[in-house]
Amino acid sequence: MQRKKSPLSPRFDKAQDVLFQRGGPESPSHATGKSVSRRRFLQASAAGVLLGAMPRGWVGGVYADDGPETPHIRIGIIALTDCSSIVMAHELGLFKKYGIESTISKEASWAVIRDRLTLGENQATHMLYGMPYGSTMGLMGSPKKPMVIPFCLNHNGQAITLNKELRDKGIRQPAQLKPLADEARKAGEPLTFAMTFPTGTHAMWMRYWLAAGGINPDKDVTLITIPPPQMVANMKVGKMHGFCVGEPWNARAIADGIGYTAITTQQLWKDHPEKVFALTEDFADKNPKTVRALLRALIESSQFIDKLDNRTHVAEVVSRPQYINCEPDVILGRLLGRYDYGDGRSEQDPLYMTFFDRDTNFPWKSHGTWWISQFRRWGMVGADADYAGIVNRVNRPDIFREVAKEMGVDAPQQDAKAETLFDGVTFDPSDPEQYAKSFSVNNLT
Repeated sequence: MQRKKSPLSPRFDKAQDVLFQRGGPESPSHATGKSVSRRRFLQASAAGVLLGAMPRGWVGGVYADDGPETPHIRIGIIALTDCSSIVMAHELGLFKKYGIESTISKEASWAVIRDRLTLGENQATHMLYGMPYGSTMGLMGSPKKPMVIPFCLNHNGQAITLNKELRDKGIRQPAQLKPLADEARKAGEPLTFAMTFPTGTHAMWMRYWLAAGGINPDKDVTLITIPPPQMVANMKVGKMHGFCVGEPWNARAIADGIGYTAITTQQLWKDHPEKVFALTEDFADKNPKTVRALLRALIESSQFIDKLDNRTHVAEVVSRPQYINCEPDVILGRLLGRYDYGDGRSEQDPLYMTFFDRDTNFPWKSHGTWWISQFRRWGMVGADADYAGIVNRVNRPDIFREVAKEMGVDAPQQDAKAETLFDGVTFDPSDPEQYAKSFSVNNLT
């Protein structure tokens, strides 16, 4: 007998397949009127007795007293490839495996992501590194709401895209851009560049790159905020000369013939932190079991994605309208490290976006310290910035280590490390104030 396909989810269909194979209501033995064997009847009866004897709070292998305090979790995402760990944890049933009924909510902008988390409409979120710091400190218009980072979602995989006019002028380095920026500023029509949120990663990458060429992003050019999915459309109508954003929007600009990749962020900073899994401090403190359950699912999802054979499937899933809403091929190329820069260059980049490998998920405290040093450099915080106090509050490697140990996953034993970016300047996390002051282009007061 051919069973009918369920109108429900693929996972429900798979469950029906198992039932069909094991002699369930639609199995051949049932359809032909044959009785099940005495052994199968006893097995089914025994299973029923065991299930009936389970405590009423038992669900999916997790007892209520060991399970999440808040089992229904709404998680915010932005339409970017680096939301993949969250999406795949949902689609693969990994959140459910650990007792979480997840809802994925695609939001319109990073400001909406922040506000929905702050208001408790979302309990967890995909977020730019730096945003939990901005909210905890109440910077740049953010309402002051302490947040925590127990998990980093990905490293690498962003880019700075410039328009085709700059491509035709051969601009690849920020120093080559400076004469054009100076000329445009003197003419009263400064060059315009876009990032996605003032305290986020794309803002810092764009600022750092421009400043390496002697361009002050607050004085020599105009820096604007545009949500990631709107970057390409805004460049197409001539609103900006360049932008920094996550994939697939850099690849999309090249596919549409309107721009080219000047530099990838992994070229700017090898294995840099990018998006994080963030929660409010209040929610994390009140729901420690929920946070650990979420991290277990995300670790498994991240491991799945970093098996390259799975990335074609990942691109197909995250490309769907409810997530990124883009052709899978636009996502897949750079997800596999295949870079067409749009200006004649191409390469197989070994530093493609990672989700688990090379300690991607570990929330290094030194990364948080670097962020505050850049807030300081650009005049967003004063000389009284409490580096250690804020970092210890926001970055929570203690939570990650606890979950990693449970799952047999290695985690670094130290919380900080030095970093060297593309300009050759080394960041020493033990002296962030000196680092902030070491740059000739800055807004220090």
